[in-house]
Amino acid sequence: MKQFVIVLLFLSFLIYWLAGTKSSTFHVGTKLGSESYTKNDVTVEAATTSVHVATTTATSTEPQVTHIKTPEQVKAIYMSSWVAGTPSVREKLITLIDDTELNAVVIDVKDNTGLLSWNGRVRDLDKLIEELHEKNIYVIARIAAFQDPAYVKLYPDLAVTNVNTGKVWRDRKGEPWVDPGSKQMWNYLVEIGKKSYELGFDELNYDYIRFPTDGDLKAMRYPVSKEEGLTNKRAIIKEFYTFLHDEFSPRGIPISGDLFGIIATNSNETKTLGQDLGDALTSFDYVSLMVYPSHFYPGTAGYSNPAAYPGEIITYSTKGAISIAASTASSTGVSSSSLIAKLRPWYQDFDMGATYTKEMVRAQITSGEKFGVTSWMLWDPANKYTPEALFAE
Repeated sequence: MKQFVIVLLFLSFLIYWLAGTKSSTFHVGTKLGSESYTKNDVTVEAATTSVHVATTTATSTEPQVTHIKTPEQVKAIYMSSWVAGTPSVREKLITLIDDTELNAVVIDVKDNTGLLSWNGRVRDLDKLIEELHEKNIYVIARIAAFQDPAYVKLYPDLAVTNVNTGKVWRDRKGEPWVDPGSKQMWNYLVEIGKKSYELGFDELNYDYIRFPTDGDLKAMRYPVSKEEGLTNKRAIIKEFYTFLHDEFSPRGIPISGDLFGIIATNSNETKTLGQDLGDALTSFDYVSLMVYPSHFYPGTAGYSNPAAYPGEIITYSTKGAISIAASTASSTGVSSSSLIAKLRPWYQDFDMGATYTKEMVRAQITSGEKFGVTSWMLWDPANKYTPEALFAE
């Protein structure tokens, strides 16, 4: 009997080996998605468009994915994937939204580690979105673009390289970047956006849509962008903006882009970043300038410590943004009012350069409103906001 079992097991193994594939596989799994690919058959398309979400097939008894129309005035806070994945913590932020003038939340789908939130960090993402929608809260998916260590690990040949070492270039925090000119990466970012929308996110917000700005910048070289990455960063980033627009606009999916606030007052920064406000206004539905007062150079608007003067810095940067919007409208034939309406800044609600009080947080909102900028978002990486700065519901 024992010999018979051994023979049977051997025959089963032989049949399995003959029928199966001999190619090895690697699991994107915890890196970029939940798909397993056959290594021998990996193509650019497969690597960039297969971003699977762990969802079940809808039946007549299961809730259907719905979307909320963009509020006329979006008033949002940022929620990290870690907080979103911790019900006891996230409920406090949901209550804050419920009890105040807030009506929207920005949640990480892919942060700058490159990991996807639905792949373990937020295990009940579908239930979270459903709860937010039941409360009529607009849900925005934040997708960090070109800083992506997980993607670089899989595709080091697409990373920004160091001309001095021949290895992957890293910024001052030791983080690698994908060459912003990589069409493969573009397709991947679009596919993440599509899957986010399928999950129920109402809008896609792209961040890190730029070239690296710190570290040994002179050592950077671009395997895809090549010479243009050194001489014309704006053209590459503009093309990416247009690519996103052409992918999502026909589908009726709202998209927004996060840009450095400094470009509203200093166009020279475009040479380093590749970001241009006029370019963004013509491609995105909404443009979110990160006008954190603490991030402006000393001396901005005459203040040695801009962080201590939030109202004045927002006034200064908003005037600059409106001026660029008007200029862009003039050159494109689009109404300036429609472009100004796309401005939805990120305001500071964290301590840097100064201890931020409720008055300082509110001063930013009030300063923007004076110029007709009535949509805004509050940023605190720790997700600890100032309720007293917000009006009650």
